[in-house]
Amino acid sequence: MAADGIELRIATPETLRHSLSPLTRAFAFEWTDADWEVHVHTSEPDRVVAAFEGEEPVGCAGAFTFRLTVPGGEVGAAGVTLVGVSPSHHRRGILRRLMRQQLDDVHERGEPVAVLWASEAAIYQRFGYGLATFAGTFDVDRTRTVFSHPVPAEGRIRMVEGDEAARLLPIAYDRARVVTPGALSRTDDWWRWEIVYDAEFRRRGASPKYFGLYEVDGAPEGYAIYRVREAFDERGPRSELLVREGSALTPRAGRELWRWLFDIDLVGRIHADYLPVPPPIFHVLAEPRRLGLTVLDGLWLRIVDLPAALAGRAYATDGDLVLDVSDDFCPWNAGRWRIEAGGETGSGPGTASRRVDVRRTDAPADLALDASDLGAVYLGGVPFRELAAAGRVVELRPGAIRLADTLFAADRTPWCSTMF
Repeated sequence: MAADGIELRIATPETLRHSLSPLTRAFAFEWTDADWEVHVHTSEPDRVVAAFEGEEPVGCAGAFTFRLTVPGGEVGAAGVTLVGVSPSHHRRGILRRLMRQQLDDVHERGEPVAVLWASEAAIYQRFGYGLATFAGTFDVDRTRTVFSHPVPAEGRIRMVEGDEAARLLPIAYDRARVVTPGALSRTDDWWRWEIVYDAEFRRRGASPKYFGLYEVDGAPEGYAIYRVREAFDERGPRSELLVREGSALTPRAGRELWRWLFDIDLVGRIHADYLPVPPPIFHVLAEPRRLGLTVLDGLWLRIVDLPAALAGRAYATDGDLVLDVSDDFCPWNAGRWRIEAGGETGSGPGTASRRVDVRRTDAPADLALDASDLGAVYLGGVPFRELAAAGRVVELRPGAIRLADTLFAADRTPWCSTMF
């Protein structure tokens, strides 16, 4: 109990809905029974902390338990979500206390990183989160989706639903997930309730979900999930096809899925969200400008246990790098750390695995950066040189930026398609 009468409490299955009620005021929405029926199947009550004033919850923060793909492997990750403070209790330090409790808990659980999608990015940078992936969105006229060169069709796409979708889509997703830095694991409940189950309140005037599975020789290699917002006028159909999610293990899977989506009849426009940047289809179209590609922030990543996080990923070359890291919110990460990578030990997902030793050191630093900057470069999608150009990373030894970019490089663009 703080001096201002605010007490933090961990939720239980019985108190979960009440503990999360500040979200309805923070985000101005109504949490209906239908909403709750979906949420309760994937929630983790023991990862929800709520701030109470008396018996009234005035703030909350939650997390999901994920595995995050990183170059060469995967690490445990807390998926931060359900964060909000009632407007009546803003500017009282409640969010800071919730973040303090949450990151301490993540550290105690042995999860090296925390990740989130930010409602307002400025909020979470204060707590050491860095922008680690990007998300693209586009809206294109169907008549402007011609490929620049003819490509023979391969494999087949068939519509699936229900139990078959719940069984086969995860196979395709996991084949791509293990080689895509930034991708997150999904439980069976997540697939059934967040992906396959088609809650009416999530349609927002559009059709039910449709699932297209791409197979080669009977093996799932990718899929696309879409809705259609129907519209007709005196000149004919002008419906909008809304791509809700897709996954492609190979370039041909991505190409064939987009070819299929662009060719669906009775559609005037195609809209897609949360794509890798740039989406591979950008390089296939005759008129890529027509996509109107917009780049947004994607997954924000926080290094919680620095040595475990850095030792949990592979490095693209041999090298010895000393980082001087500042971290006011998680001071156990602060100080100088030596990364020694060398000796190829085999092939991990997406990159060659090399032995790595991460330890504290008194040696002179090669680079100086903040914990949020280390979170940004961790997956290999944001180069050190770009942060240096922005004045966020300081090179203390000539050539250190080049070495760091080589060490941390990933073979595949980091990307996350799991919203939470």
